[in-house]
Amino acid sequence: MVRPRTPIGTFGAISTEAASNGSAIARTRYRDQDGRLRLVQATGANAKAAERKLKTTIAHRTARSADPGVISADSSFAKLVELWLEDLDLEGRIAPSTRDLYEWNMRHLVMPAFEHLALREVSVSRTDRFLKAQAVISYNRAKQSKVVLSLALGLAVRYEAIARNPVLSASRLRKPSSKTVALTVEKVDAVRAAVGRWRTGRGLAGPKPDGQIGQIIEVMLGTSARIGEVLALRKCDIDVTSTPATVRICGTVVSPKGKPTYRQDHPKTAASRRTVSVPSFTAEVLRERLASLTDDDPEQLLFHSRNNTPLTTNNVRRRLRAILDEAGIGGVTPHAFRRTVATVIDRAAGTDLAAELLGHASPEITRAYYIEKQDAVNPRTAEILEQLAPKAASRAVLDAAME
Repeated sequence: MVRPRTPIGTFGAISTEAASNGSAIARTRYRDQDGRLRLVQATGANAKAAERKLKTTIAHRTARSADPGVISADSSFAKLVELWLEDLDLEGRIAPSTRDLYEWNMRHLVMPAFEHLALREVSVSRTDRFLKAQAVISYNRAKQSKVVLSLALGLAVRYEAIARNPVLSASRLRKPSSKTVALTVEKVDAVRAAVGRWRTGRGLAGPKPDGQIGQIIEVMLGTSARIGEVLALRKCDIDVTSTPATVRICGTVVSPKGKPTYRQDHPKTAASRRTVSVPSFTAEVLRERLASLTDDDPEQLLFHSRNNTPLTTNNVRRRLRAILDEAGIGGVTPHAFRRTVATVIDRAAGTDLAAELLGHASPEITRAYYIEKQDAVNPRTAEILEQLAPKAASRAVLDAAME
């Protein structure tokens, strides 16, 4: 029969004996944090004093060796959140911007509902009601809440504070149907015209446009790159000597909370690292940008501020929105250009090539979120179905029946 082990951090029976000098010695076996049993003893004026001192020694030993991050079912959700954020930093597997987003979502979307609860009180029903209430506000809000709540409670499961993650048993979020919309050629030209006219009138105060917004748009249209990837392009990433010209997409611009904007040396995903051949209108813009750069450093950013610092994605989006609002053009964001490219490539050459150009690991992502659906079925179906046309004998029978 296997005897059960003493739990870690506990001790067995205490024995006492008299010492040669008239004092008393209390002893016990204590199971340490490494799982080993060790003899611990303390001396006192008498047996009771020795036993009290031994228990105090064990308590101090347990406090020193215990993991300060350990949580239980009675721990507060707030304590779990702090432990989870520390764990994210320790792992270091996500981008700083994603880490900041996770913390913001947790503190502003989730914490108000769970902050004062013990982990044992975060039940499936409570979690389910919370996510449904978030979904009433918006699907995206519920989705973001679910992600961070599940990650934090997953850590609680790994720390054995709770037996299961209640988020996994909550009802599945139902994404409302939405329609992917690509820009028409006419709308793209209207955007180009609005950007070209912006702040070109006489008597306008402030610095004149430097033309970068328009050039950024042409690069997005010619590469399918995300706005951050375009802003991260360097001289060494551009080759206008080849035919067609090529662009190496291998980084992105990020703006960590409380830190300066900088170029990250990898894009969003591994599949996003790619070399793209570009159309002539994009190659022309690239040549113009390269000619305008006075720095010989191959690491020089293609697009930059007047102080030669990286442009932020938020500033570019804000500037584009201001330009288009002034022109009365709605529904256009930097991502709209990416959807437009995906749709054009899909129409001409299929989804697989569109996914490859966009840097997606799966064509399913491209098909679901980037390609505008079309109602008209490929007219080639009519040509294929001609094989079902009635033969001459059948036609004669049909004609006779109609008379």
